[in-house]
Amino acid sequence: MICNYIAYIVAAILLGLCIGRGECAIGVNWGRNNAQRLIPSMVVDLLLQNGVKEARIYNAQEDILKAFTGSGIDLTITLFNFHAIDSEDEAEKWLSQKLEYAKHSNIRRIYIGFDAFAQGITDKKSLNNSLRAYNFMRAALNDSGYDYVKATMPHPDIILNVENITRPSEADFRPEIKEEMHGFLRLLEADKAPLVIELLPIYYVLLKNLSIDFAGPSENPSHVIKDVNGAIYTDYFTFLHDSFVWAINKAGVPDLDIVVGAVGWPTDGFPGGNTSTAEHFFKHLLPYVISNKGTPMRPGKPIDTYVHALTDENMNGDYFPYARHWGIYRTNGEPKYKIDLSGQGRDIFPARAKGIMRMPERWCVYKENMKGYNKSRVIEEFKYACKRADCTSLAPGASCSGLSFTLNVSYAFNMYFQMMFQDERECVFGGYATVVTEDPSTDECVFPVEVVKGQQENFIFKSGQDRLFAPFSVSLLSVFLGIVKLLESCNNLVRN
Repeated sequence: MICNYIAYIVAAILLGLCIGRGECAIGVNWGRNNAQRLIPSMVVDLLLQNGVKEARIYNAQEDILKAFTGSGIDLTITLFNFHAIDSEDEAEKWLSQKLEYAKHSNIRRIYIGFDAFAQGITDKKSLNNSLRAYNFMRAALNDSGYDYVKATMPHPDIILNVENITRPSEADFRPEIKEEMHGFLRLLEADKAPLVIELLPIYYVLLKNLSIDFAGPSENPSHVIKDVNGAIYTDYFTFLHDSFVWAINKAGVPDLDIVVGAVGWPTDGFPGGNTSTAEHFFKHLLPYVISNKGTPMRPGKPIDTYVHALTDENMNGDYFPYARHWGIYRTNGEPKYKIDLSGQGRDIFPARAKGIMRMPERWCVYKENMKGYNKSRVIEEFKYACKRADCTSLAPGASCSGLSFTLNVSYAFNMYFQMMFQDERECVFGGYATVVTEDPSTDECVFPVEVVKGQQENFIFKSGQDRLFAPFSVSLLSVFLGIVKLLESCNNLVRN
């Protein structure tokens, strides 16, 4: 008991030093590409209960900004539709609408677009449009007296030659975007704005056939990578971080601050992606980033880190199954695994949001032994449900991949039924479905009951808000694998 108490005090002191120096924070990203959403006030309350002091949202909608007003949470907002900013006047107009909340919502940063430089590898026009909007926004912030709010952009690790290197010192920006990146970095340096990077260690340890334990800090590292000047790497988080450090050193801006704007761990639909491995990853990572240990290239420097993401987003693209399963919480607000967002490493589940209202304990399931049974018709109804609802947990290797034919169809029917807020008229499927009150979940597969719709603004999902949180090369591979897996799922369903 005494040892635990001392450990708690030491962790709290380290956390206090980190925050007191204004260098370190653990934040959480929240997007709402969901058919069911927690309302913004509940999200703010959830973050506060968990001691989260930093948050990033993927838009700047007014209902969200209102909810964060007076919360004390430092906020990063996103200008997603950067095409609308074609002059400094347009940027100032946008700021006048959004930054009225700045004094009360602690808006710290504005991200321009999403992964502009990653897209620029193959689409220079898109990159140039993003940079144009960035320059307009940067000028508008400085000219309007909001220079303490920093404009920047997030960057996935694919903008480096990371898949071809064996150690961080070999890293550099890709030649297709190097000239534009060097110019961008000099502007960040002038504004004292950070370089925001997004790290996905799980991808690279699998691509390079390393143990999944090597993805993040651990007590017993499974692998060691030696670099120049005696640098030693025992996990891919610090490997990727210092790859960016080497790249900015080569660009001539070695002192630029770096923020890890997203680090995620999928809990479904990816090899090694489940709640147990996610829990293990963050239990070791979060205490590490606030420990003042730093990395071999930046020893003694804490690392601002944003966990991706607060909740699953079941309206993200389904071209790869894990895209919808980044959340600490399910879409209905239930925590999926233990995580201590204070960074103290406690073995605790995160707090539940207050006021969450789940729909009744009802499920829509497949009704067997129908008169005039037609299996082809059942399969068509299955495809209809999955085209509109989230069936990615049925993908081969995902949590619900081992279900029988009956449960496969029931899962699809129920996901659609929940998405339609349990409207019984949506549990028909040609007469092959019925509403039940007995939970059809299995030990491995959860048949969720979602939250009520509630009084929400901006509820209708808008196309164009999808976010590909994956390295570009892995995304292309995943698109191909996703098609293969979809065909495999359909074939398995037919065979069963």
